[in-house]
Amino acid sequence: MATDQISTGSAPTRSRTAPPRTDAPPPRTTRLDSLTGLRFPAALLVFAHHAFLPIPPLRLLADDATEYRLASWFTQAGGLGVTFFFVLSGFVLTWSARDRDTTTGFWRRRFVKIYPNYVVTWALALSLFALYYTSAGVAVANLFMVQVWWPEYMTNFSVNAPSWSLAVEAVFYLCFPALLAAFRRIDPERLKYWIGGTIAAVVATPALAYALFPSGDRIPSGHDSSVSQYWFSYVLPPVRMADFALGILVALAVKHGRWRNIGMLWSSLLLAAGYWLTFHVPYLYGQRAVLIVPIVLLIAAAASADVEGRPSVFRHRAMVWLGEISFAFYLLHYITMCSLRWALGEEQMYSLPVTLALLAGVGALTLLMSWGLFAWVETPLVRRFGRSRRRTKTAG
Repeated sequence: MATDQISTGSAPTRSRTAPPRTDAPPPRTTRLDSLTGLRFPAALLVFAHHAFLPIPPLRLLADDATEYRLASWFTQAGGLGVTFFFVLSGFVLTWSARDRDTTTGFWRRRFVKIYPNYVVTWALALSLFALYYTSAGVAVANLFMVQVWWPEYMTNFSVNAPSWSLAVEAVFYLCFPALLAAFRRIDPERLKYWIGGTIAAVVATPALAYALFPSGDRIPSGHDSSVSQYWFSYVLPPVRMADFALGILVALAVKHGRWRNIGMLWSSLLLAAGYWLTFHVPYLYGQRAVLIVPIVLLIAAAASADVEGRPSVFRHRAMVWLGEISFAFYLLHYITMCSLRWALGEEQMYSLPVTLALLAGVGALTLLMSWGLFAWVETPLVRRFGRSRRRTKTAG
């Protein structure tokens, strides 16, 4: 998931497709607080998806009909949230890229930002519940972020299940300096063709998965996808690189004034329509293919709103703060859910009102823990190790 507050970056004063004027003033530095604020709703989508998964480590609701109805409503919410984070990551890293930055400097900042939180939550999940059913090999694979390279469902989503996406993001970060250097060489007038081709690659991925991989061994949720089909289409890092690359390309298009912005309202409505469509297409298409265009439009619209100074509810101070702790929230929410289920005992089930109250409590506890992880681990380490000490001494 994208984990930076979007604080710096050059941006155009216009977001239309007309080429920028040669006599325009120099690009100004702009905070994209709306994109920071949007991160928390995306994390909540993943929370909602896990809240109603009908599996023993998570299920609280006694009534089968209600449980499976809610599960069906939120079955694609997790895919939406993760895809949003992957595209957002490419966008914000491109927006805030420093012209004089070094590859090792970028990697150091990413490592300090991501890995300490990852290790803390890995250890927390193991100590609270995952140690009882996780082999040493799988636990170590998670620690070193390589659990996503095998088509094994229970390995991909082991220990702290949502952390699989951070293992994918780690590959993105390794490739980002080379990708950005290559994409910056593209003629701005041709960016639209690259964006269109990348979207086509995302849309084609489920078709390839269904065509190339066997249909046996269905994933535990029971959808029309085998483990290998699901792994190839949704988990495998080189395949998900298309989402990240798309974010880079769209950020460059917005910077160069080569993006036709349709606004946050229409983008949000298209995203809602896309989510409705996920219920009417094969499962793997609903994971990202039918949502990718609305996601891109919304991210670009939110960035354009901040650049042009237009109103945005996601720029409110409370939303920005929630966005800042959303990375910790994303990593912690599954742990609190599983720990609650473990503490209550697997046999005890509840009515809908009690279930919702318990989930609200889990959400509140996760927020509190997220603030602590952000304030006491993430922020101090980024401040201490995010910059090269040699460069800091030279600047001083």
